[in-house]
Amino acid sequence: MVERAPTLHLKLVNSETTMIPELVTAVSRYEEAFRQATLGRRADEPEWLQSLRENSFAQFEQAGFPNVKQEDWKYTNVTSIAKANFVPVLKSNGTELSKDGDHGGLAPFTYTETRESRLVFVNGMFRAERSSTLAFPENVVAMDLRDALHNTQYEKTVREYLEHPVLANGFAALNTALFTSGLFLKVPRGIAIEAPIHLLFVGEGVTKSSPPAAFPRIMIVAEENSAATIIESYVSPSDDSIYLTNAIVDLSLADGARVEHYKIQRESMGAFHIAATRAELGPNSAYHTTTVNFGAALSRHDIHVQMDHEGAECAVDGLYMVDGNQHADTHSTIDHRQPHCSSHQLYKGILDGKSRAVFNGKVFVRHGAQQTVAQQTNKNLLLSNEARVDTKPQLEIFADDVKCAHGAAIGQLEEDELFYLESRGINPALARNMLTYGFAEEVIEKIKIESIKRELDEAVLNRLHTNL
Repeated sequence: MVERAPTLHLKLVNSETTMIPELVTAVSRYEEAFRQATLGRRADEPEWLQSLRENSFAQFEQAGFPNVKQEDWKYTNVTSIAKANFVPVLKSNGTELSKDGDHGGLAPFTYTETRESRLVFVNGMFRAERSSTLAFPENVVAMDLRDALHNTQYEKTVREYLEHPVLANGFAALNTALFTSGLFLKVPRGIAIEAPIHLLFVGEGVTKSSPPAAFPRIMIVAEENSAATIIESYVSPSDDSIYLTNAIVDLSLADGARVEHYKIQRESMGAFHIAATRAELGPNSAYHTTTVNFGAALSRHDIHVQMDHEGAECAVDGLYMVDGNQHADTHSTIDHRQPHCSSHQLYKGILDGKSRAVFNGKVFVRHGAQQTVAQQTNKNLLLSNEARVDTKPQLEIFADDVKCAHGAAIGQLEEDELFYLESRGINPALARNMLTYGFAEEVIEKIKIESIKRELDEAVLNRLHTNL
């Protein structure tokens, strides 16, 4: 396991000075759900976890939901989440989704490469009967987080992760207080899993008056010299289903471990998606992640990569493509704490309609982290005069022998490029779509799984209402 270092920004904001009055009632609405959950779990959970949940809910009551008075949430208003009557999912009723076909109604969301390496979650609850681990090597551990809590071999590891906060905001505290299900995945020392592992999260809003809120908690441990590819996808069988996903994914890469991580967010257009990803990198480890964000009415993804040991490397790439009134917010922090580490980040956005996007990327280079190489780029393409993006790449460097650069760009399609295509007989609409597709393709090409690349290519073309 990677030796832990202090996490950034763990001070909770004082709710008395920053909470917006209309959000106070929203916080109290979760109290009854928390009390019910506490009564239902008291006999089944260790005392340390009960105490942690109590403390986390107290932190949620103190911090409340984030609001626009806070710098990190200045451009993202979550009042619509706070006001909605979301009901936390505390148990699985086993009735969601059609059971037709071999995949139990999941066929549109699965990949050929993961037919026997798929772990399914419905409204945040792990569903073993819809999952398959036939492609896993025998000594790979994959179990519901609830089971890991009752396993003497893994409880200590799970406890260490849960007691080490990912973020200090109301959403993260609420996840710790209310998570019921999740995943504990351990790839043993020296094992390379050939088949990609697909974590499939399916969201369904049963009623509009009391839509569900899911709080999945995922822990992935890659031991020394292990290798795995993780696909984390969020989907919905309904285009307008209303629900909330509040997910936390924790990854730990030991010495020499290699993890490819793809996150595909294609939630319902009525959904709200809040997520935090933390990756802690051991010596000479490599973490490459690509996030594609197409869905949800409002989404926020916080990414924290901690490079606590020499020789670690990471690539943090992403594409957000939003339209209508969608809002997509990405905040990333890459923390170089030791020498001889490298990070590369490319995030691109395509905005149409009245959509809005936020990108805030921070790269820290600590004292003594010499020979650091860090590159950060954010590019945005506006297809509408009413679309808006707020971008803020940041470098904070406290070492002198480094190679670091960052940049951001916001613009529209180049008239010269459009003219070039049109002069060769391509109609203006198709020319615009070709250039837009090419803009997105730079990120999609980073994905190494062909079926995902095909799916995303089709999704981009469908958004553009064209075929190429």
